[in-house]
Amino acid sequence: MDQQVKSRRTAALRTPSGLSADAVTDISAAATGVLADVFALYLKTKNFHWHMSGANFRDYHLLLDEHGDQLFGMTDPLAERVRKLGGGTLKSIGDIARRQRIQDNDAEFVHPHEMLAELREDNGTLIASLRALHTLCDDFGDVATASLVENWIDESERRVWFLFETTRGTNG
Repeated sequence: MDQQVKSRRTAALRTPSGLSADAVTDISAAATGVLADVFALYLKTKNFHWHMSGANFRDYHLLLDEHGDQLFGMTDPLAERVRKLGGGTLKSIGDIARRQRIQDNDAEFVHPHEMLAELREDNGTLIASLRALHTLCDDFGDVATASLVENWIDESERRVWFLFETTRGTNG
């Protein structure tokens, strides 16, 4: 293999973005942390979707399926945005586990109202992380990432609203 090809294979992934090196580093790190949380929340949402039971099974099952689709829909655009900036992003399940701030729930049984309440809180945590990422984007003038984040905040707020209204008047 010639030296030029070998050099390309070991070169850092640096896509020119027009943003400062600090912006790329800080926004990429924050966005990758959010991405780890989105994957964790996606899997928890699907876990609860798969293990839902009780009188409202169908409604809750379908609601969590919709929420899971929304969360999974965030993953590729978020990871690709990090790459467009010139940063690196998640590489494995282990990488997600090391970065995620949203806690897993491996319990054998969780009451449906507890599931919904936990997801409501976790989506609220995600909103806080998205808002912090938006502020960071504003600080560095990254309007493209901020624009994506605004839509995800709105989707997340809708999930919190639905989960809140669904659990209103319950013990969850």
